[in-house]
Amino acid sequence: MARDNSVSVVGNLTRDPELRFTPSGAAVANFGLAWNKRRQNRQTQEWEDEPSYFDVTCWNTLAENVAESLTKGARVIVFGHLEWRSWETPDGGKASKVEIIADEVAPSLRWATASVNRNERRDGAGAGGGGFGGAPMPSEPPAYDPNEEPF
Repeated sequence: MARDNSVSVVGNLTRDPELRFTPSGAAVANFGLAWNKRRQNRQTQEWEDEPSYFDVTCWNTLAENVAESLTKGARVIVFGHLEWRSWETPDGGKASKVEIIADEVAPSLRWATASVNRNERRDGAGAGGGGFGGAPMPSEPPAYDPNEEPF
């Protein structure tokens, strides 16, 4: 999904994904992601880490798959968009943050391997998650005709 505020981040999960469900039954998973910028201090010649932390939110089937597949420490690639939200704190103050709403989450294969298992699709499972506009994905991809033009 093309957006003006698209973001791609590669990092490690700082905590296990937390899966919850909204009152209407939509799955939502949240996890933390850390990315480390490493640079050498020119004066001491020591390596210094400068971590950046992000909160990531996943919805629907993506949320369920993330919660089932990932654990703290996993290195992932997150593609999504930025969203600002605000709320009232328990002491009556106001707080806000920018978080990443994930459209896609994938394991990084730079230092690890992964096994991919395709899930059965349920009616409405694709809502908001891309694919076929919320319609169930076919169990098999359409047949490919090598004589067909790609565009």
